[in-house]
Amino acid sequence: MQRIKWTVLLALGLLSTSMVIYSLHYLVFGDLNFITRGWLASLAFVPIQGLVVTLIIAELMVIMSRGARMQKMNMVIGVFFSELGTDLLRSLYISDPQAMTLRETFESAGDLNVREVVSLFKKIDDYPFRINVDRPALDDLRQMLTARRDFMVRLLENPSLLENENFTNLLWAIFHLTEELDARADLSTVPESDFEHLKGDISRSYGHLFREWLVYMRHLHDNYPFLYSFAMRTSPIEPEKQVEVV
Repeated sequence: MQRIKWTVLLALGLLSTSMVIYSLHYLVFGDLNFITRGWLASLAFVPIQGLVVTLIIAELMVIMSRGARMQKMNMVIGVFFSELGTDLLRSLYISDPQAMTLRETFESAGDLNVREVVSLFKKIDDYPFRINVDRPALDDLRQMLTARRDFMVRLLENPSLLENENFTNLLWAIFHLTEELDARADLSTVPESDFEHLKGDISRSYGHLFREWLVYMRHLHDNYPFLYSFAMRTSPIEPEKQVEVV
């Protein structure tokens, strides 16, 4: 109600101001014909002016809205890697028989500018992302994932992630892996065929996770250098953490 009252008062005020100015013009110059022609000419330009202003304002609002959504989305992704993603990637990377190749590919990118990141993604397109885990490791992985099941469910419910299809696919892959592992009473006795099936689910999650980690590192590199520095010092693909700045 207050909003309607405010807009009505503003409209009346502007119309009154316009009428006062036209009246003063007539009193000073006494040229009603000029006022009429000028008013019609200005009125004819209003639709064009409205079109231009509307398009510009609408585009600016879309850009601002997109930027705000991206900011919120990256904050949620940052929480994911802080709570689960980095530790999960580290545990899967250790089980990768070609881990050194993946690490060298990443380090060859050097500075994570746009060109290097695009080139890096092309290089890992054919990377197998296969892991070689033993059966006891499956139980450790199950404990890690089930302990954070509620956290992942809350992430899936977050509307900020709806526009990020790749990250949503990552969450679904991890959530599916969690369900597969938790559904088995004893992972140490699963048959070989089922063991290979589970390794396939793990490898799928591993591939999604590494790619989204690269995207997130790119975001930190461009926008938060201090966070990027810490992320690199605690990188999940480094043999040892180096938290201290040396």
